[in-house]
Amino acid sequence: MSVDCDCDAHPSEVLLKDYGILASTDPVALDKACVDIIFNMKAEDGNDNAPLIERINSRHGTHTIDHAAAIGLGSLKYEIVDIDK
Repeated sequence: MSVDCDCDAHPSEVLLKDYGILASTDPVALDKACVDIIFNMKAEDGNDNAPLIERINSRHGTHTIDHAAAIGLGSLKYEIVDIDK
């Protein structure tokens, strides 16, 4: 994954491996789960979460999720269910 939007004509180098697909009927829980995965992963060679964490923090990304929950758009609680192939 790159820290830049898919629409960026010249995105930053990809530093973070693809995690997979997450889905939910609750957009707030989905965003919270995605952010938690990024913040809780351990960086390793070829899989660096630091640039994305800096981007999220510099744009108050977690504040947006908290506010969305506060105004009733969804919940901060979620359960990740792994679906086998």
